[in-house]
Amino acid sequence: MDGVLTDTSAKAAAESWLGDFTAALASGDAVRLAALFAHECFWRDILAFTWDLHTTSGAGAIAERILPTVAGLAPRGLKLAMGRTPPRLVKRAGTDVIEAIFTFETAVGPCNGVVRLVSEGGKPRGWTFMTALDEIRGHEDPANGRRWQDVDWKRNFGGENWADRRRRAVAYEDRDPAVLVVGAAQAGLMAAARLAMLGVDTLAIDREERIGDSWRRRYHALTLHNETRVNHFPYMPFPRSWPVFIPKDMLANWFELYAEAMELNVWTATELTAAAYDETAKRWNVTLKRADGSERIMHPRHVVFCNGVSTIPKMPDLPGLGDFKGAVRHSADAGSGTDWKGKRALVLGTGTSGHDVAQDLVVSGAAEVTIIQNRPTLIVSLKEAQAPYALYDEDISFEDCDLLAASFPYPIYARAHQNITKMNAEADRDLLEGLRKRGFKLTSGPDGTGWQIMYGNRGGGYYFDAGCSQMIVDGRVGLIQFADIERFSADGVRLKDGSVRPADLIVLATGYEGQKEAVRGVLGEETTDRIGPVWGFDEEGELAGMWRPTGQPGLWFLAGGLAQCRIFSKVLALQIKARELGLVS
Repeated sequence: MDGVLTDTSAKAAAESWLGDFTAALASGDAVRLAALFAHECFWRDILAFTWDLHTTSGAGAIAERILPTVAGLAPRGLKLAMGRTPPRLVKRAGTDVIEAIFTFETAVGPCNGVVRLVSEGGKPRGWTFMTALDEIRGHEDPANGRRWQDVDWKRNFGGENWADRRRRAVAYEDRDPAVLVVGAAQAGLMAAARLAMLGVDTLAIDREERIGDSWRRRYHALTLHNETRVNHFPYMPFPRSWPVFIPKDMLANWFELYAEAMELNVWTATELTAAAYDETAKRWNVTLKRADGSERIMHPRHVVFCNGVSTIPKMPDLPGLGDFKGAVRHSADAGSGTDWKGKRALVLGTGTSGHDVAQDLVVSGAAEVTIIQNRPTLIVSLKEAQAPYALYDEDISFEDCDLLAASFPYPIYARAHQNITKMNAEADRDLLEGLRKRGFKLTSGPDGTGWQIMYGNRGGGYYFDAGCSQMIVDGRVGLIQFADIERFSADGVRLKDGSVRPADLIVLATGYEGQKEAVRGVLGEETTDRIGPVWGFDEEGELAGMWRPTGQPGLWFLAGGLAQCRIFSKVLALQIKARELGLVS
């Protein structure tokens, strides 16, 4: 910092600040409380004080928001967390800080927090401050140590055994679930697991015939582009023997195993065909259509859409595409490159799917593969793309990594990614220069914030180079700019210079409609419009409509990468449990 704070004084400084914060809260003095924070400061609250997710900027605004909650919540026992990562000097977003994990209690239950202190005016002051509800008192997660007490699992000769109970639970013959989860991939399964552990009766449905098929059906070469070490499921981490990057079918099989091991109630080959909210009864009327053609009407109090950021394939209406005599596929249904050995292919789109499909076609023996770029793309090598997960390389527990990852307010999160993006570009300088020479248009994201901010804003626009970028540099994959296309034709694509690029296959790697548009046909226009924004950062830097209340009571969304779903499925489950208990209206 500036010599005021050292490694040996980190614990003392954190303890002193927490003590001063406790006293300032008790005093109700906004000036005294604000004085504990630095000139630049942020408070992110995740259900501990506000029953929502909010990021507040500025010392005065923090005091103004937190003090009115004190009387009702009675926060107490603020202290350094026992048995967790001790206070330490670290660098975050280019700033030297003391980082400390603390715990406290409120009238609702135990909470966790993270404070980062900077030296300002000769004193440690709060730079970032995060508070998060951990559990609801009296309704603790049994996975944290207390096993189920309300079921007799002893031998029951002549009565139901475990398998009988499971069949009855899944059948829902005599009851409706409290929560209907739509979609049983990573988001849906994690949400169902979190809710089940809190004792909330939850049914997850999926239109696919088999759990995991939404991944199995994707293009043949698909493998996760972020490392296994950050992608674990709650309660059941992946085996340490697993590869660094998980193949799609391996992940899909894990979904099945997870659902079985966690005793989740899942109906496959089941589709939600209609849903209407009953304002008087405060519940949904939903119609489920099953594979055998039968229908079931249920009345859950909550519906959680876990249908993915990438949901409905976008099929653009391109000039002349209807005249093309070859095959047209969206990347979602591209299948295997081996199906097109010896053929010529055009791939429209330079995000992850476009690059992966193009590479798969080349190595599978396609005669000619050309990728079409419509707008600038962020490219980062697969190795450098793991930089945002450096926190998970630190010698601390996985639980602490998740807590620290959730603690960053958006402005600091964005600044950290600006630094990472600059470092990545320097490390990948030769690759990026090679792409520029080939005419490939590059971007570093809005304000140079990189790929994670792009993902949060629009769900794509980047590629982690697993080999295709070098293929473009080397000329193994051709490149056309969409702006140079006059129209598609029966034989392929006609360029503005009059030349024709022939093709047997056109793959549209053109992305997907968002979750909100995916539910419009089921919910209707009025209800869908009431929801409000879904995905994209709001004015406080929180993801709009994600794992928090929407404009439609009883309707929720959960989506994102595996790490996001793992962390925020708990946030979602706590909010639903609180409403089931009447703690929140």
